[in-house]
Amino acid sequence: MKIYLDDERQTPITKSWVRCYWPDEVIELLKSNDVTEISLDYDLGNDARGTGYDVLLWIKEQVSTTNYIPPARMRIHSANAAAVQKMKAALRQIYTILSYRKLDNS
Repeated sequence: MKIYLDDERQTPITKSWVRCYWPDEVIELLKSNDVTEISLDYDLGNDARGTGYDVLLWIKEQVSTTNYIPPARMRIHSANAAAVQKMKAALRQIYTILSYRKLDNS
């Protein structure tokens, strides 16, 4: 399954994308371990309900504390330049943790 988190943009046309509007919806789907790809926006119209960054923080926590395997492909499609940098940093941290975990298992 592919997840598209956004409050305004059109969901990609292909049938395989599942549209979500809030981080908690994405996280519930990620818990199923059936997600192969995510595309995240940062600003979702109500910061009190969370942002795309919150999804990455959840993934990072799971990768750090469990054997959680995140989606193979994680993308950011936000127009918020500062937030994109913050989200890219979170992705780098996730991939770093995964690479250390892989080394530990070698």
